[in-house]
Amino acid sequence: MLATLVSEPFNEPGWVYEEKYDGIRILAYKEGSNVTLLSRNDKDRSQSFPAIVRMILALRPATLLLDGEVIALDRDKISRFQLLQGRTGRARYAVFDCLYLNGRDLRCQTLSTRRAVLEKLISEHDELILSHRLARQGFDAFQIAKERGFEGLVAKRLESLYIEGRSRDWSKVKVNQEDEFIIAGYTEPRGSREYFGALFLGAYKARKLLYVGKVGTGFNRNNLASLYHKFQPLKRKTPAAEDLPHGTFLSPKLVAQISYTELTKDGRLRHPVYLALRDDKDANDVVLPEIDRLAGK
Repeated sequence: MLATLVSEPFNEPGWVYEEKYDGIRILAYKEGSNVTLLSRNDKDRSQSFPAIVRMILALRPATLLLDGEVIALDRDKISRFQLLQGRTGRARYAVFDCLYLNGRDLRCQTLSTRRAVLEKLISEHDELILSHRLARQGFDAFQIAKERGFEGLVAKRLESLYIEGRSRDWSKVKVNQEDEFIIAGYTEPRGSREYFGALFLGAYKARKLLYVGKVGTGFNRNNLASLYHKFQPLKRKTPAAEDLPHGTFLSPKLVAQISYTELTKDGRLRHPVYLALRDDKDANDVVLPEIDRLAGK
């Protein structure tokens, strides 16, 4: 189940407001003595997070399906995807939903029922935690997210059922603008910069890849080198998107997480900064950010 992006915080009766984490969305399957962690693009991440696998294995139910986010926290207890990617932070599983329990399909139950199941099931551990609810009022929750420097919040209707796909019963409000974009090419380096200069970024709209601008900041020597080597087998002679500037073109396979101040009316990113490569996201799922201004109203 995916949340719909809305333009501003709101307060509605019968909704709860949770911290929006900056991590890897994971479905955790337990079947007897086997635990599998699957990302959104169906990659098995079980070997990447063995401590989380052990904690789920220790839970009582023989069969179980949990939904949550694998995160790593900085010193201020704020989730940072870069800490996960660089393996510099302890991985934790922030669980926010329970879909199956001992053979029972809970997706047709309300969120309030599913949360009650979770709260009985999970006691807080270093590697296994319940998703954090910020405040009872939506505006207060947004203020907390803003003051703490969280990525944003996710508002959820307590009577909502769990459905596959994007829903307006779950709405997300961002404090900081961060999204995933496809790497469509790069420019040659200048001056003391090695490997490449800037990345061409794109996103799909109506199945057409659109160019949204270049990003040339946020890199260090290590990620410049790592990215450059990943680019080599993806080189192509023709651009994958219209309006790409002159440079080296790449097949649209790699996804980058980018922070930015806004997406302009002509579809360009303002002040973009490269944050990380997202191997848990499929490039075909990267669409141009669009805000639903009616959700939650």
